[in-house]
Amino acid sequence: MSRRKTERLLNLVICLLATRRPLSAEQIRQAVPGYDRDGDEAFQRMFERDKNELREIGIPIEVHRDPWEDEPGYRIQREAYELPEITLEPDEAAVLGLAAQVWQRASLAEAASGALLKLRAGGVATDAGPGEALELRVDTRDPSFPALWEAVRDRRVVRFDYRPAAGESVRTRTVEPWGVISRRGKWYVAGFDRDRQAPRVFRLSRISGQVAAIGRPGVVEVPEGVDLRSMVGFPEEAMEERTAVLRVRQGACEGLRQVARAVREGDDGWDTVELVFADPERLAGWIASLGADVVVVEPPDAREAVIARLKGALA
Repeated sequence: MSRRKTERLLNLVICLLATRRPLSAEQIRQAVPGYDRDGDEAFQRMFERDKNELREIGIPIEVHRDPWEDEPGYRIQREAYELPEITLEPDEAAVLGLAAQVWQRASLAEAASGALLKLRAGGVATDAGPGEALELRVDTRDPSFPALWEAVRDRRVVRFDYRPAAGESVRTRTVEPWGVISRRGKWYVAGFDRDRQAPRVFRLSRISGQVAAIGRPGVVEVPEGVDLRSMVGFPEEAMEERTAVLRVRQGACEGLRQVARAVREGDDGWDTVELVFADPERLAGWIASLGADVVVVEPPDAREAVIARLKGALA
């Protein structure tokens, strides 16, 4: 939509909201910038299109027909246009606040912050209360995440280049995305692969280049009863907890020390920290983000997972 058209539609909404009585098309033409330069027929066509577009996005334009007037009048009832008052229970507001924290450093940060700001402006307290000490983050560093998330939201087909595994050639896939889901620190998109005519799961880190949306929105239908968690392969049983031994630079990584099982002070500028974990991939994502201040001593699989993360970042 062009900037000129957007301004004209906005001015039309403001005009119809501000008036106390229905306005005729000619009165609207004189009052709304963008209409005054057009001829009669061009104005009528443009005005009809604008009314239809506003109604399609849910703005209720009312038509009033006065038997004493030759032309109908138009206005927007403020009561029908405004949203009802938002009322949330304290626990519901706390959940919203915590959910916004999850996306604070991800691609949905701007939308989450804007939603909280609007709720607070309306008098809704969204602080997490007793749980505000819990800080959650969702890591969505895969470049393809925003485009795939938007495609799932808009129910739109996507096309991308994908490398199934190391050493295999890149292939172009056309997919009807059903959902984007995280497992063990990695993100996946599940959907219907049009090339193979079967449901498939794709790891976002193996997508090469840009994700292109094709076709019109609203064409993707998620089958009833589909379980995305099962498609991605979530285990039913919890992973066994283990203990990782880390070397942590003195004076650094206070958050890591707070959750550690034990901290033993060293005399070489490094402390030894014991940390309970279950998933080595999830642990690796955290440790790798701390850079040179932490070294994993054991177990070997956790150490290798961190090294793989660091090599991937270097590449």
